[in-house]
Amino acid sequence: MTAAALFVFGALSVVGFAATQSLLPRIVPRPLLLAANARVDQSDAAAQTVGPALGGVVVSVVTAPVAIALDSVSYFVDAVLIARVRVVEQKRARLPGTRLRHDIVDGLRWTYGHATLAPLALSTHLWFLANAAGLTVFATLALRTLALPAAVYGAIIAVSGVAMLLGATAAPRLGTRFGAGQTIIAARAAYPIAWAAITFATVGSGAAAPLVAVVVLFVAFAVHGAAAGCENANEMSLRQTVTPDALLGRMNGTMRSANRTLAAVGAVGGGALMTVAGDRFALLAVTLVFAAAVVVAACSPLRTTTVR
Repeated sequence: MTAAALFVFGALSVVGFAATQSLLPRIVPRPLLLAANARVDQSDAAAQTVGPALGGVVVSVVTAPVAIALDSVSYFVDAVLIARVRVVEQKRARLPGTRLRHDIVDGLRWTYGHATLAPLALSTHLWFLANAAGLTVFATLALRTLALPAAVYGAIIAVSGVAMLLGATAAPRLGTRFGAGQTIIAARAAYPIAWAAITFATVGSGAAAPLVAVVVLFVAFAVHGAAAGCENANEMSLRQTVTPDALLGRMNGTMRSANRTLAAVGAVGGGALMTVAGDRFALLAVTLVFAAAVVVAACSPLRTTTVR
């Protein structure tokens, strides 16, 4: 039952977030998309930072079932707020006999046939693969091998959330100054550096991580979070700008479906690789995949792409 519920939740989240990413250009004029996406990212970063801590408090006070019920109510409130948004949408007339697979093909053709979107999509897919694998490996490494207290582990993740908030705040200025493409490439170059630092900091650590290693972990996850905050708003604005309104939903659905699929593969693959080859080798593999994402983005028209 739990697995079925999670499957439905995951499927609906793909559809819901793809629709959200396609709705924003209907609400905000194109020149303001970068700033609007940055504001959305700031809200997400704040929620991801405060949410886990607040959830822990709620569970300790009113038990887990009540906390889950409150979480369900929050999604209902989310739906009501979005339903109240007044926006005029131009619905494309569907030809008789048109099937869902035609829409899927349209999304695939546009996303992977576009000179800029195709390498951006491939780079983003690699990022999701590496990020899911890295977080899976790190959780086990930190809590078991390094024996970090749960509070320390939570603080490391929270630092990443705070840094993401700061990165999202800087994203519009960086995108305007250097261009969306250059900002995305520079931010993605920070990930392999951060994960290489995590790899070397944990190599040779015994049952208890030394203070220096813990400090490196905090800094590395801060870099990771800041990079995510800087790049995401620029990436979303770029995707929304180069894609016609009629194809926004299909493009975002294509990207998000592939990203989430590779995230699942990365989580399972990271755990399997850690079991077979060890945590250090798994972290090294994660670092190399992050580096591959940088190479794909840097060797593409993304270098000179801006959001107008």
